[in-house]
Amino acid sequence: MTFDDLVTPDTPACRGALEVAARYHSPSLLNHSIRAYLWAAAYARERGITFDAELLYVSAMLHDIGLVAEFDSHTVPYEEAGGHVAWAFCAGAGWSPERRTRACEVIIRHMWEEVPLEDDPEGHLLELSTGMDISGRRTEDLPEAIRKEVLERHPRLEIAKEFAACISDQGARKPSSFAGQFVRGGILDRIARNPLD
Repeated sequence: MTFDDLVTPDTPACRGALEVAARYHSPSLLNHSIRAYLWAAAYARERGITFDAELLYVSAMLHDIGLVAEFDSHTVPYEEAGGHVAWAFCAGAGWSPERRTRACEVIIRHMWEEVPLEDDPEGHLLELSTGMDISGRRTEDLPEAIRKEVLERHPRLEIAKEFAACISDQGARKPSSFAGQFVRGGILDRIARNPLD
Protein backbone atom coordinates (compact mmCIF):
# COMPACT_ATOMS: atom_id res chain seq x y z
CA MET A 1 0.00 0.00 0.00
CA THR A 2 1.21 3.50 -0.89
CA PHE A 3 -0.11 6.97 -0.17
CA ASP A 4 -1.69 7.05 -3.64
CA ASP A 5 -3.81 4.03 -2.68
CA LEU A 6 -5.57 6.13 -0.04
CA VAL A 7 -8.44 7.57 -2.03
CA THR A 8 -9.75 10.92 -0.82
CA PRO A 9 -13.35 11.26 -2.01
CA ASP A 10 -13.93 14.22 -4.30
CA THR A 11 -17.51 15.33 -3.77
CA PRO A 12 -19.02 18.78 -3.17
CA ALA A 13 -19.59 17.88 0.49
CA CYS A 14 -15.97 16.77 0.93
CA ARG A 15 -14.61 19.88 -0.73
CA GLY A 16 -16.90 22.04 1.40
CA ALA A 17 -15.91 20.28 4.63
CA LEU A 18 -12.23 20.79 3.83
CA GLU A 19 -12.92 24.46 3.11
CA VAL A 20 -14.70 24.87 6.46
CA ALA A 21 -11.87 23.08 8.29
CA ALA A 22 -9.26 25.24 6.56
CA ARG A 23 -11.19 28.41 7.40
CA TYR A 24 -11.63 27.74 11.13
CA HIS A 25 -8.82 25.38 12.19
CA SER A 26 -5.24 26.29 12.91
CA PRO A 27 -2.75 24.69 10.49
CA SER A 28 -2.01 22.05 13.15
CA LEU A 29 -5.67 21.13 13.67
CA LEU A 30 -6.28 21.09 9.92
CA ASN A 31 -3.41 18.67 9.33
CA HIS A 32 -4.65 16.56 12.25
CA SER A 33 -8.10 16.32 10.63
CA ILE A 34 -6.60 15.30 7.30
CA ARG A 35 -4.35 12.72 8.97
CA ALA A 36 -7.33 11.36 10.91
CA TYR A 37 -9.01 10.50 7.60
CA LEU A 38 -5.81 9.11 6.07
CA TRP A 39 -4.96 6.92 9.10
CA ALA A 40 -8.53 5.60 9.07
CA ALA A 41 -8.45 4.89 5.33
CA ALA A 42 -5.07 3.15 5.60
CA TYR A 43 -6.18 1.03 8.54
CA ALA A 44 -9.39 0.06 6.74
CA ARG A 45 -7.54 -0.81 3.53
CA GLU A 46 -5.06 -3.01 5.41
CA ARG A 47 -7.91 -4.95 7.02
CA GLY A 48 -10.49 -4.97 4.24
CA ILE A 49 -12.97 -2.84 6.18
CA THR A 50 -15.73 -1.38 4.02
CA PHE A 51 -16.76 2.17 4.89
CA ASP A 52 -18.52 5.21 3.47
CA ALA A 53 -15.57 7.37 2.39
CA GLU A 54 -17.59 10.58 1.98
CA LEU A 55 -19.20 10.24 5.41
CA LEU A 56 -15.87 9.48 7.06
CA TYR A 57 -14.06 12.32 5.29
CA VAL A 58 -16.67 14.96 6.17
CA SER A 59 -16.74 13.72 9.76
CA ALA A 60 -12.94 13.77 9.99
CA MET A 61 -12.74 17.34 8.68
CA LEU A 62 -15.34 18.56 11.19
CA HIS A 63 -14.68 16.33 14.22
CA ASP A 64 -12.77 19.03 16.17
CA ILE A 65 -14.73 22.07 14.96
CA GLY A 66 -16.24 22.36 18.46
CA LEU A 67 -12.78 23.25 19.80
CA VAL A 68 -12.50 26.50 17.85
CA ALA A 69 -13.71 29.72 19.44
CA GLU A 70 -16.45 30.32 16.88
CA PHE A 71 -18.16 26.99 17.64
CA ASP A 72 -17.10 26.30 21.23
CA SER A 73 -20.18 25.63 23.36
CA HIS A 74 -20.39 26.47 27.03
CA THR A 75 -23.26 23.99 27.49
CA VAL A 76 -22.23 20.75 25.74
CA PRO A 77 -18.98 18.81 25.21
CA TYR A 78 -17.00 19.86 22.17
CA GLU A 79 -17.70 16.65 20.25
CA GLU A 80 -21.45 17.24 20.63
CA ALA A 81 -21.06 20.84 19.47
CA GLY A 82 -19.08 19.56 16.49
CA GLY A 83 -21.78 17.01 15.75
CA HIS A 84 -24.38 19.77 15.62
CA VAL A 85 -22.19 21.81 13.27
CA ALA A 86 -21.81 18.75 11.05
CA TRP A 87 -25.57 18.16 11.01
CA ALA A 88 -26.17 21.75 9.88
CA PHE A 89 -23.34 21.57 7.33
CA CYS A 90 -24.68 18.32 5.89
CA ALA A 91 -28.18 19.78 5.63
CA GLY A 92 -26.70 22.54 3.49
CA ALA A 93 -24.93 19.89 1.43
CA GLY A 94 -28.30 18.28 0.68
CA TRP A 95 -27.80 15.12 2.73
CA SER A 96 -30.86 13.26 3.98
CA PRO A 97 -31.80 13.69 7.66
CA GLU A 98 -30.59 10.14 8.33
CA ARG A 99 -27.19 10.81 6.74
CA ARG A 100 -26.85 14.10 8.64
CA THR A 101 -27.52 12.20 11.86
CA ARG A 102 -24.85 9.67 10.93
CA ALA A 103 -22.24 12.44 10.56
CA CYS A 104 -23.27 13.80 13.94
CA GLU A 105 -23.00 10.32 15.51
CA VAL A 106 -19.58 9.62 14.01
CA ILE A 107 -18.21 12.88 15.40
CA ILE A 108 -19.71 12.38 18.86
CA ARG A 109 -18.47 8.79 19.01
CA HIS A 110 -14.88 9.66 18.12
CA MET A 111 -14.44 10.44 21.83
CA TRP A 112 -15.78 7.08 23.00
CA GLU A 113 -13.40 4.57 24.51
CA GLU A 114 -14.33 2.16 21.72
CA VAL A 115 -16.85 2.12 18.87
CA PRO A 116 -17.84 -1.39 17.71
CA LEU A 117 -16.88 -1.91 14.07
CA GLU A 118 -19.98 -3.96 13.32
CA ASP A 119 -22.29 -1.21 14.59
CA ASP A 120 -20.57 1.84 13.11
CA PRO A 121 -17.57 1.35 10.80
CA GLU A 122 -17.05 5.09 10.25
CA GLY A 123 -17.30 5.83 13.99
CA HIS A 124 -14.93 2.95 14.73
CA LEU A 125 -12.39 4.21 12.21
CA LEU A 126 -12.53 7.84 13.34
CA GLU A 127 -12.26 6.91 17.03
CA LEU A 128 -9.25 4.73 16.19
CA SER A 129 -7.52 7.20 13.89
CA THR A 130 -7.90 10.23 16.14
CA GLY A 131 -6.47 8.21 19.02
CA MET A 132 -3.54 7.24 16.81
CA ASP A 133 -2.86 10.83 15.86
CA ILE A 134 -3.30 12.47 19.27
CA SER A 135 -1.88 9.92 21.70
CA GLY A 136 -0.02 7.50 19.41
CA ARG A 137 -2.28 4.59 20.33
CA ARG A 138 -1.89 1.61 17.95
CA THR A 139 0.25 3.48 15.41
CA GLU A 140 2.09 0.19 14.90
CA ASP A 141 -1.08 -1.04 13.14
CA LEU A 142 -0.20 1.21 10.19
CA PRO A 143 2.58 0.40 7.72
CA GLU A 144 5.71 2.41 8.46
CA ALA A 145 5.95 3.69 4.87
CA ILE A 146 2.41 5.11 5.05
CA ARG A 147 3.10 6.74 8.42
CA LYS A 148 6.20 8.40 7.01
CA GLU A 149 4.58 9.66 3.82
CA VAL A 150 1.46 10.99 5.52
CA LEU A 151 3.58 12.86 8.08
CA GLU A 152 5.76 14.32 5.32
CA ARG A 153 2.73 15.58 3.39
CA HIS A 154 0.72 16.69 6.43
CA PRO A 155 3.22 17.44 9.23
CA ARG A 156 2.21 17.50 12.87
CA LEU A 157 3.40 21.10 13.42
CA GLU A 158 2.23 22.12 16.93
CA ILE A 159 -0.64 19.64 17.32
CA ALA A 160 0.64 18.12 20.58
CA LYS A 161 0.91 21.51 22.27
CA GLU A 162 -2.32 22.89 20.78
CA PHE A 163 -4.43 19.83 21.48
CA ALA A 164 -3.09 19.49 25.02
CA ALA A 165 -4.17 23.09 25.67
CA CYS A 166 -7.59 22.53 24.06
CA ILE A 167 -8.39 19.31 25.90
CA SER A 168 -7.19 20.80 29.21
CA ASP A 169 -9.46 23.81 28.71
CA GLN A 170 -12.44 21.66 27.78
CA GLY A 171 -11.81 19.33 30.71
CA ALA A 172 -11.59 22.19 33.18
CA ARG A 173 -14.77 23.88 31.93
CA LYS A 174 -16.73 20.67 31.38
CA PRO A 175 -15.41 18.20 33.97
CA SER A 176 -18.13 15.59 33.36
CA SER A 177 -17.31 15.42 29.63
CA PHE A 178 -15.09 12.85 27.95
CA ALA A 179 -12.44 15.58 27.76
CA GLY A 180 -12.57 15.91 31.55
CA GLN A 181 -12.32 12.13 31.97
CA PHE A 182 -9.40 11.93 29.55
CA VAL A 183 -7.49 14.69 31.33
CA ARG A 184 -7.98 12.93 34.66
CA GLY A 185 -6.95 9.67 32.99
CA GLY A 186 -3.55 10.96 31.86
CA ILE A 187 -4.13 12.00 28.25
CA LEU A 188 -1.59 14.82 28.57
CA ASP A 189 1.19 12.33 29.33
CA ARG A 190 0.15 10.15 26.40
CA ILE A 191 0.14 13.18 24.08
CA ALA A 192 3.65 14.07 25.24
CA ARG A 193 4.88 10.51 24.55
CA ASN A 194 3.28 10.13 21.10
CA PRO A 195 5.74 8.19 18.92
CA LEU A 196 4.60 10.14 15.84
CA ASP A 197 6.36 13.25 17.22
